[in-house]
Amino acid sequence: MNALAHAHILIVDDDANHRAMLHALLSEWGAKASEAQSGAQAVSLTRQHPYDLILMDVQMPGMTGIEALREIKGYNPAIPVLIMTAYSNVENAVEAIKAGACDYIPKPLDFDEFRLAMERALDHAHAREERRQLEETLGRSFDSAGIIGTSPAMRAVLETLAMVAPSEATVLIYGESGTGKELFAKAVHANSRRQNGPFVAVNCAALSETLLESELFGHEKGAFTGADKRRDGLFAQADKGTIFLDEIGEISSAMQVKLLRVIQEREFLRVGGSRKVRVDVRIVAATNKDLQEEVRAGRFRQDLFFRLNVVTLTIPPLRERMTDVPLLAAFFLKRFAARNNKTVKGFTPGAMDRMMKYAWPDNVRELENAVERAVVLLVGEYVSERELPPSMTVNAGNAEQADSRHMLSGLSLEDAEKLVIMETIHDCGGNKTEAARRLGVTRKTLLAKMVRYGIRGPMEKD
Repeated sequence: MNALAHAHILIVDDDANHRAMLHALLSEWGAKASEAQSGAQAVSLTRQHPYDLILMDVQMPGMTGIEALREIKGYNPAIPVLIMTAYSNVENAVEAIKAGACDYIPKPLDFDEFRLAMERALDHAHAREERRQLEETLGRSFDSAGIIGTSPAMRAVLETLAMVAPSEATVLIYGESGTGKELFAKAVHANSRRQNGPFVAVNCAALSETLLESELFGHEKGAFTGADKRRDGLFAQADKGTIFLDEIGEISSAMQVKLLRVIQEREFLRVGGSRKVRVDVRIVAATNKDLQEEVRAGRFRQDLFFRLNVVTLTIPPLRERMTDVPLLAAFFLKRFAARNNKTVKGFTPGAMDRMMKYAWPDNVRELENAVERAVVLLVGEYVSERELPPSMTVNAGNAEQADSRHMLSGLSLEDAEKLVIMETIHDCGGNKTEAARRLGVTRKTLLAKMVRYGIRGPMEKD
C-alpha cells in the first residue's frame, strides 16, 4: 500500500535546487509533483488545481509559508499542508500547526521521516473524505456508534444497518469473536426511534441457565434462597428501548422456549411469579455460530431461529477488510496514548507493513490489544515493529527477537523501557546516535535515559 502513488503534491519553496530535489524524490516514489516558488503563487495554484497535499516552506520572500497556509485553509480547509522548517525555527512550526498545518518536518529532511509524514497526511485526508462520502450515503443524521471502517465490506454492512435501524424488525448479527458485534447493536439502537430509550446488553454465554432466566426476566420475593425482594429483569429494564442478546447460540433448549414466547407475545413471567409482565422492547441478537447449522443439528429451535432471523447483519472479519487496519490502528493509538499520558505520533512504515500482512485471527479486539501493548512499551514517538506482539513477528520468522519481546511481559514499565534501550543500543553496535534515531528520540533524551537507568559498559562508544 503506497499512499503516495498517483498523489498530486504541490512543492512550495523559493529554493529552486530544493524544489528540484523534492520533485525528483516524489516522482521516484510514484507521486505527481508540481512546483510553486512563492507563497502567493501557491495560493493562486491551489485555487486552480485540486492538490492532494501541499509541502510548504516557511521562510520565503513576500508572502511567508504561514501566511499562504492561512489563505489556503480559508477557502479549502480540507487540503493537508505539511510544513518544512529549519531546526532553528521550530516556533514557526508550532505557529503553523495552530494555523491548520497537519504536521511539520524539520530541515534538512530525513527522507524516511519525510515520506512517513506525507503518507500519514494523505492517509488521514483520504480517510476523512471516505468518511464524508459514507455519511452522505447513509444520511448526515446517521450515528455510527463508534464503528470505524470505510472498506467496501464495511460500507455494505453500514448501508444495510442504516436501512434496518429505523424499523422495529428483530436483527440477528453474525460475526466472529472480536469483530465488535455489540458496537453494531448499539448503532441499530442509536439510529432507531428508540434511541432515547435504554440499551441493555447481556452475554448469554456468561451465565448459567438459572442465573440467565433470573437476569432476563427478574424474580419475585422468595422465588429462591436469597431472593429477599422482587427484582426486575433486563427485559423490564429495556422497556421502550432495545435489548441486546449476545451469544444467543449458547442458550439452553428450555431457555429457547421461554425466549420464543417473549419474542412472540412481548410478555413473560418473573421467576416464581404468576402475573404476566408486558414489555415494549426491540430485540437485537448476536452469535458467532452458524444458527442454520445448529438448527440442522437439533441444538437450536427452528421457530426461534425464524423469529430472530428477520434481518441479518454479517460483520466481516478484520482479515477481509484490511484497508480499515490503518484507521483502526490510528484510533486506538490516539486513545491509548492519551490514557498513558504519552506523545505518540504514529507508526513506522515497517510496523504498518507488519500489521497489514498479519491475519488478525482475533479480529479488532486483537488489534486493539496490540496497539495498547505497543504504546505501553514505546520509548520514542513512533511505534515500530519492536513494540508489536511476539505472535506477529514469529509469523515473520523473527523467533529470536520475539522471544526477547516476550520477556517484557513480566516486567514493570521502567524495566521494559530499560531493556528496549539496551537491546537497541546493542543492535546498533553501541552507536547511540543511530540508537536514538531508531527509538524516535533525540540523542540528548537517550543519554538522559541511559544515565537514569545506569546503562554503561561497552556501549559507551559513539
